Amino acid sequence: MQLFFNSSLDNSFKQFFFTPEESKHIVKVLRKKEGDLLQITNGKGYLFEAKIITADPRNCKAQIVKDIKSVPKRYRLHLIVAPTKMNDRYEWFLEKATEIGVDEITPIICERSERKVLKIERMQRVLQSAMKQSLQTFLPKLNPIISYQEFMDKELEGFKFIAHCDEGEKMEFKRKAVADSNIVMLIGPEGDFSKAEIDQAKSKGFVPVSLGTTRLRTETAAIVACTTVSIVNN
Repeated sequence: MQLFFNSSLDNSFKQFFFTPEESKHIVKVLRKKEGDLLQITNGKGYLFEAKIITADPRNCKAQIVKDIKSVPKRYRLHLIVAPTKMNDRYEWFLEKATEIGVDEITPIICERSERKVLKIERMQRVLQSAMKQSLQTFLPKLNPIISYQEFMDKELEGFKFIAHCDEGEKMEFKRKAVADSNIVMLIGPEGDFSKAEIDQAKSKGFVPVSLGTTRLRTETAAIVACTTVSIVNN
């Protein structure tokens, strides 16, 4: 199945137009014609089946014939991950986390962060592409990049964890992750969180956890956390 994305669709629509880029892809690349059926999601849990009524490569028009509302997951995962030095590593994390099942992502600037600017529009496209490729109907929420202190000032619901490499008592995350619950996980930059940041997180109720016996890159740690939560809930 090929899945398309249109964030503006809802179940009140009867007919709609694809963007010029998608119209060209549908008609010229996929060779679709009038009467063919397509599947579209709005990223908010709906899967629409639509019939092409005008196979125009510049302005393809379709009519919705069926819509299905997906059942939301019983759990929610919010990953707060410092940007990696190389953009492509962060984009890889976004892609894989979307495929596995992350719900919300917040890029965070820490004391030891080397990168403090992200191309949010490009990263939104990475999320959309990964959602379509993995045939999902919920698009993860990507928040604007914020400072560590700004994030710590927020009120958060659910079980809160921080993964770091510093010495000290840490629980194994795979034994602390609770099924059917909201989980918030903090992952630091390549240079790790500072001791002050770790202490502040602990004072805010974040539980220090270990993601394994080896030292992981930022993006790998985020994927391990995401995978662990997925396994616990499936």
